Amino acid sequence: MGEFFSNVSRYPKYLITIVLGVFTSALLPLVRRSSNPITAIFLIGALISGLITLGFVIRAMVFPSSF
Repeated sequence: MGEFFSNVSRYPKYLITIVLGVFTSALLPLVRRSSNPITAIFLIGALISGLITLGFVIRAMVFPSSF
């Protein structure tokens, strides 16, 4: 039984590693391209609009009758 909990305790480490790897591989090309001011403004706008959209989606999931 102890081996089972040992294996289960490893899954959060794998999850964190995979999430950090995905973010790193997605953000590094964007950071390299942000030297151009127009591209940097576009990336900041895309980030803000993505966060706003995520906020609306989460709000709709948590409070479905408020809309």
